[in-house]
Amino acid sequence: EESLQMWDLNKRLEAYLARVKFLEEENEGLRAEIQSAKGSPAGDPWRAKYEEELRALRAALDHAFREKYTAELARDNLYEEVQHVKSRCQKEQAAREEAKKQLSASKKELEEERRAQIWLKERAVQLEKEVEALLEVHEEEKAGLDQEIASFSQSLESFRCVPVAFQPVEVEDYSKRLSEIWRGAVETYKTEVSQLERSLCQAKESLWKAAEDNQQTQLQLQHLEKDLAGLKARKEMLEESLSRQWQEQRGEAEKFQLAIEALEQEKQTLRVQIAQVLEDRQQLMHLKMSLSLEVATYRTLLEAESTRLQVPPG
Repeated sequence: EESLQMWDLNKRLEAYLARVKFLEEENEGLRAEIQSAKGSPAGDPWRAKYEEELRALRAALDHAFREKYTAELARDNLYEEVQHVKSRCQKEQAAREEAKKQLSASKKELEEERRAQIWLKERAVQLEKEVEALLEVHEEEKAGLDQEIASFSQSLESFRCVPVAFQPVEVEDYSKRLSEIWRGAVETYKTEVSQLERSLCQAKESLWKAAEDNQQTQLQLQHLEKDLAGLKARKEMLEESLSRQWQEQRGEAEKFQLAIEALEQEKQTLRVQIAQVLEDRQQLMHLKMSLSLEVATYRTLLEAESTRLQVPPG
């Protein structure tokens, strides 16, 4: 029975020794690979390949980030330009509203000037009619006075015997006074007519000035409308360019995101593979240690058994 146990132990020991030898050889190979990897990191083909791919992916990622930064700068510049165009459009709109207000005020002033001109024309016609009526009345009064003077002169000739009773000087004074009054009235009406003519000329000048201002305002308004149309067209073009660039940037960002996700997946895969390799190495080390302990135990048992067999019986 002891012989069978020893034979079984010998078989197991041979198997363990063969396994230990194999593991030691594999360990030596792994140690050589580790030393070669430590000594020359570029010598390992798969490591160099992965490192080269990682460098290429990092370079592509840096290039993508730089392009993204450039696109963001272009987007910010376009946004600032759009804001500038919007502010300019608002200024142009305010200027247009101001021009419309000035135009409406000029139209009101022109209407008032026209009304004043019409009133002045009517007033001038009325004054002319009044002057004509006064002239006719004056002529009639003068003719009546002439008739009265003629009748007085005839009566004076008929009554020469009593020259003291009549005073033709008073009639002449009365006619002179009437002539002076008529002259004063005529001069007053002439003064009023001249003042009305001056007012009419001033009103005409104001009317011409208002018409010129209205024409200039119309020209300025047309110019502002042309500028506004050009700015609207430029705004639409900039908005289209901005939307197109936004779409391009979104597409590039999606591509970059997909590339980054692929890189992350590959990174995770590499991490899993490296962890698996490390775990395999760790398991091999543990197996080696356990086998070494078992070999040491069997050696101890064998030495004890050999010692027991070599000792002679007491």
